[in-house]
Amino acid sequence: MSRISRWVLSHKLPVAAFWLIMTLVGFAFVQTATNSLSQQFSLPGQKGYEANLAILKLYGNGATEPPLVPVVTLPHGATVDTPRVRAELTAAFDAVAHSLPFVRSVSFASTGNRLFVSNDGRTTYGLIFIPPTRGFSAPPGMAAVQSLFARLTVDGAHFRVTGFDPLQSGGNGGGGPGVLAEALIGGFGALIVLALVFRSFMALIPLLMAVVTIPVTFLAVWALTSVTQVSFIVEFLIALIGLGVAIDYSLLIVMRWREEREAGLDNREAVQRAMETAGVAVVFSGTTVAVGLLALIAIPVPFLQSVGYGGMLIPLVSVVVATTLLPAVLGSVGPRMDWPKVTHEARSGRLWMAWARLVVRRRWVAALIALVILAALLIPLTSLNIGNPSADSLSKSGPAYQGLRMLERSGISAGPLTPMEILTRAGSGPSVAAHLASIPGLRGVVAPGGRSWLRHGTQLVEAVPASDGNTSAALNALKKVRSETATLPGKVQVGGGAAQGVDFNQAVYGKFPLMIALIAIVTLVLLARAFRSVLLPLKAVMLNVISVGAAWGVMTLVWQEGYGSKLIWGIPATGSIESWIPLMVFAFLFGLSMDYEVFILARTREEFDRLHSTDLAIISGVGRTGRLVTSAALILFLAFVSLGTAPLTIIKILATGLAIGILLDATVIRSLLVPALVSLFGRWNWWLPAAPARVLRVKPSSATAPAREVA
Repeated sequence: MSRISRWVLSHKLPVAAFWLIMTLVGFAFVQTATNSLSQQFSLPGQKGYEANLAILKLYGNGATEPPLVPVVTLPHGATVDTPRVRAELTAAFDAVAHSLPFVRSVSFASTGNRLFVSNDGRTTYGLIFIPPTRGFSAPPGMAAVQSLFARLTVDGAHFRVTGFDPLQSGGNGGGGPGVLAEALIGGFGALIVLALVFRSFMALIPLLMAVVTIPVTFLAVWALTSVTQVSFIVEFLIALIGLGVAIDYSLLIVMRWREEREAGLDNREAVQRAMETAGVAVVFSGTTVAVGLLALIAIPVPFLQSVGYGGMLIPLVSVVVATTLLPAVLGSVGPRMDWPKVTHEARSGRLWMAWARLVVRRRWVAALIALVILAALLIPLTSLNIGNPSADSLSKSGPAYQGLRMLERSGISAGPLTPMEILTRAGSGPSVAAHLASIPGLRGVVAPGGRSWLRHGTQLVEAVPASDGNTSAALNALKKVRSETATLPGKVQVGGGAAQGVDFNQAVYGKFPLMIALIAIVTLVLLARAFRSVLLPLKAVMLNVISVGAAWGVMTLVWQEGYGSKLIWGIPATGSIESWIPLMVFAFLFGLSMDYEVFILARTREEFDRLHSTDLAIISGVGRTGRLVTSAALILFLAFVSLGTAPLTIIKILATGLAIGILLDATVIRSLLVPALVSLFGRWNWWLPAAPARVLRVKPSSATAPAREVA
């Protein structure tokens, strides 16, 4: 790092010019990079995915794309058996077939099956299968179907088109801001925090680093897409997590630079010293975040693997910018930007040193309080249910919500929103439907006729669960359908969103322990070298796992159980957490939380080498980094809050997990539990036997070596 920073300080203008060019090129190609991202959610080798792939290839619609469900409740005195009503229902669904030839539709009008009718005969629905969506955007054909049924009536009663996509896109307060707007909201919040931290124009410097990092990362991802597919989810991560990480790393270096200047060093020496200390911590932090993301490659799901190696570029680019462009800026215009200087680093750490001194003095009490808080948040984790959110939680108003309420009030339930699609050979559909009809948990099974249901020697059969597709009854019915179809002659495949969701959970969480093991091993090695210790890396990994678990517990409490989602967003309990969200929360929180651990303990290690006292070292380490960690966490918290303004419930859940996790980690764990435990461990913090020290190429240290402790 010393050689790199000396070279940068000797070539400030070329370095700045290089990053200016890269930034302009990055901005010019952001849209191109975004368009090159993959929209695929593939699960190669999984039965549900292979079935859905076959359905989409043959029919071009349905499969994982949940159907649109037009619902109508007839006036009192009318039923679906009334000739006039039957004729109008037939005309309505015929209009869909004629106007939208790319869809499949089935209803009581086309089959006469009571599966589509409530017990009183007044409420009826249909299933309309449309081509799949791309990413989180509205699926093609949805607007056309909604527009068509908005003009249709049956006996004077209006249709309401419900379904998972209409509920998600129309039920949470409109479209919400896009990725760019969310990044701007997060950037504005970060600027406010930075202004309060620096009280000078220096607040603009970390934000400038983020302005460079984000488009350059998009450029790097675009280059990566020429070699392999990268999921569109990376777009959100670059814009928001990239913002927070870039600012965090710059903040650490700038605060250390300020401190060294106040200690009497000239500007060049202050930059050099900041890079040799804080710069090294940034490199280790960025590496651990990258490791946390890269570990996603252990999961046999291509889109998650692509998030791993695509998201890995976020911390790596942030580190390169922080260790090259930032010292060039500080070495040139840094002193002029640090005006008017209202706060001083030496004075600003006194409050945090007083806090650390109190924690060290009452270390047992502090550790107990932190552990009680974490235990309370871990308890809800025991009831975590991974799966699709309940239909009721997706919307609180609008036509889609009204359609869902019509289904539920009539006794039909939300089951039609998640039918199972069964692909069989042509002509065998009726026998398959009859074989499955008596399975508990199913409302009914139908084998529609017509060209849209028979393609290339195959036929589709629809099995509709009697309850929301994510309930245990519906999942048990799916399991039974799979086992029964496996005994039927010929190749019978079971697809649909629920089937692929079950396969996803098995593929992902079956390999989850391997992912944790990979992250833990690599992180232990990196931190053992950084801290020259065995115990500190073990503690760091364990606390990070506990921190993520507590964030999962908060998500479970707030969203799955509804203690907060209804109050804050007006959204009822989801009943479960979307399958990929816990995994993404783990991958990012583990790395981001480790940032704060490295910031604090790297400085603590430095102070211990100088003071030879564990207690004095942790007091000084927290005193010097407490404001930094709090500010960095607040900036990331605001970035995740801006992500939570997205209209989709699943994005709100992800934002909640990340935001609460970061806040919890920076307060309860890093400001309370870490200093208490370091003080309790005493000299054992610095124990590193000779054998691992040789492997790590650092000096060994003994726990029995003389060290001065304070009471």
